[in-house]
Amino acid sequence: MIRAGRLKYAQTMADLAAQLSMPLGTFRNKKPHTQEGHPAPISSPTSRALLWDSEQTKAFHAGQPVPALPKVDDDEDLLDRHEAAAELGVSPASWNKYKSDPKLTDRVVMVPAGDGGTEHWPRRVVREYKADRPGRGAGGGRRTGSGDMIPRDEILPRIAELLDANPAITLTEVADTLGVAKFPTAQAGLAQLRGRRIADLVEATPELTPLEAAEGLGYPTVTHRGAVTIAEAELRIRRARPYLQQVADALAEAGVAEPVQVEVRQLQGEHLAAAVPLAAGQSSPALVWDERYGWRTATSRRHPIGKDVGTAPEGEGIRYLGSSIRPRPTELLEQLADNRKGSKRPKV
Repeated sequence: MIRAGRLKYAQTMADLAAQLSMPLGTFRNKKPHTQEGHPAPISSPTSRALLWDSEQTKAFHAGQPVPALPKVDDDEDLLDRHEAAAELGVSPASWNKYKSDPKLTDRVVMVPAGDGGTEHWPRRVVREYKADRPGRGAGGGRRTGSGDMIPRDEILPRIAELLDANPAITLTEVADTLGVAKFPTAQAGLAQLRGRRIADLVEATPELTPLEAAEGLGYPTVTHRGAVTIAEAELRIRRARPYLQQVADALAEAGVAEPVQVEVRQLQGEHLAAAVPLAAGQSSPALVWDERYGWRTATSRRHPIGKDVGTAPEGEGIRYLGSSIRPRPTELLEQLADNRKGSKRPKV
């Protein structure tokens, strides 16, 4: 999250690469932001575009002490969609539906500013929306005073520590130890972390199935189904991400796309999709990749993927590119440069 009053210090990956006088592609390959002691991103770990606090990164690269960021939640903190969903007590997928409400769309803050930015909302706006949302009891949601007792950005790391100490830890133990809600905070956090660690183990030991990995990690049988489902989705996303990031970087280096860290989404039918915002002056606002149909142009930058209706999207402004599901970046660049190339329907 971007702490209150620190929007001017929000720094994208492209900004950080420029600060280090390094091409973006080189930055992604060398990953200087992963070196020991480097300031952590201020965005969610699963955010499409990572952000840092420029005061912290400048101090680190100058060999100076890294200033600490505020730890206490403030109404003016800016939350990305993952953090806003957690504040509201829903999944990011649910938040994607809620955010179309005028009470939220009218208050969205793009970081960085412009069509290529990532959506953020002031914590105050999310809390007001939560108080007005219909639900259990007056105002819906949890009762006043029953919210989580630690900052949102510390919840997953704290749950991870407990999981390291006791792989069989229960929701009740997490909730009681950390002072967080049992549902959905403890439940979602434990499931997410167990799923990621199962995926990590399967990647390191490919002969294991996700279920065998869950058993080897000592997770209780009752948690296997949910954690394995998350792990399987995570593994599919990890396998698709390198290709998609390669395409996004190539488009950005060619000047036809905004530099982004690609966010791979799982649609309702369990199909994967991702979007790359195109630069100003291009004939389309974004490109979308769907593992069923390959690449196509999109008609919206803010909601490029759109709803999954089970069939390939068609219509004005939609053009399918490439001769396969995973064409080379050079093929996409060639077809993007010539509006006569491509097709109204997927070729695959």
